[in-house]
Amino acid sequence: MEMKESKLLFGSIISLFAMLWLPLGQYDFLIDHWMKIGTYAVPFMLMGAFSLNRNVGLKKLSKDYRFIGIMMLIAYILHQYEEHWIDLLGNHYAFYFFNNNFILDNLGATDSSVKPLTKEAIFVINTSLVWLVGTLAIWRSPKHIFPLIAMASIIIVNGLVHILAAVATFQYNPGIFTSLIIFVPLYILFIRHLIKQSKQYKKQIIEGIAWAFIAHVIMVAGLLMANWFNIFPEIIYFIALVIWSVSPLVFFRKTIIKEEANS
Repeated sequence: MEMKESKLLFGSIISLFAMLWLPLGQYDFLIDHWMKIGTYAVPFMLMGAFSLNRNVGLKKLSKDYRFIGIMMLIAYILHQYEEHWIDLLGNHYAFYFFNNNFILDNLGATDSSVKPLTKEAIFVINTSLVWLVGTLAIWRSPKHIFPLIAMASIIIVNGLVHILAAVATFQYNPGIFTSLIIFVPLYILFIRHLIKQSKQYKKQIIEGIAWAFIAHVIMVAGLLMANWFNIFPEIIYFIALVIWSVSPLVFFRKTIIKEEANS
């Protein structure tokens, strides 16, 4: 019965992302409005999170890895709101303009009309490395924790990138606020909880950070190779993002860690 439910959930995940990525007439709309759909989904995600087990208190529910996964995904959606919908300065889709200016400035091509970071790339980056990773983390919990650790790792690595960029440039960047008040505390709480359950998680935590770092390398290097140096088509870049997003399913799949019963 449990295996059948797992297959049904996996089929639902495939259907969801097929609806997002396959050219079914919705693509042009999603390119500009995907972050709004994510934001509007938050109340429904909260409803699902608090319905996981109605017979336990919030304290016990907060230790449910599926609940934690949903909270992480919601946290990132709030971050995407600041980055891609309306930032603290009231700018719309500020991340697109801010980062293209940053990239072109570092390439010494401020006069270029080419925008390496396309809106299509932003859409696929966020729906693969965030939405897909987060969804897989929820699906695989609690039996296989590494996808959840990967989600937490993408949260903290991305948050640190925002923080370091703000320190280096002495200016606000779209995403820095949610990185400071949501990402950093959430990651610390999660890691403390994991280590409290078992110190054996330390290896997975370290490899999770490595996975997230490589994800950012693929994200930036692949973007430049596709849209600036024209080494390969952008679709190849998108495929690489999706492949890396599902890779946490492979790592530590057969690792069994006995957690503390009274934590």
